[in-house]
Amino acid sequence: QVQLVESGGGLVQAGGSLRLSCTASGGVFSNYVMGWFRQAPGKEREFVAGITDYGRSTYYADFVKGRFTISRDNAKNTVYLQMNSLKSEDTAIYYCAQGRGRSLVTAETDVGSWGQGARVTVSS
Repeated sequence: QVQLVESGGGLVQAGGSLRLSCTASGGVFSNYVMGWFRQAPGKEREFVAGITDYGRSTYYADFVKGRFTISRDNAKNTVYLQMNSLKSEDTAIYYCAQGRGRSLVTAETDVGSWGQGARVTVSS
């Protein structure tokens, strides 16, 4: 059973940056597409970004394009989310997600395992 542990959340001013990390244990990390989702207060969880198994392709929700970058280091079993130009509306709990194999992760139904979440608060 895979375990995903996020780190790097916190409080940042609008316009600032944060980097989230998610380290996996159990399983073969490079066999899986990885992604990030978020859930803002009072809203449903939504897709943020995804990356294919060896990192050759990345894809993003429109609302983070040009501001967020997803990457991975398979040697460290870790996926990252670099968040720049943060806005107050980016305030949410961010969840690391492992797909069900090499299929793209864009919806909750595509996710096989979830991390516990990392809180990001952006003050205006």
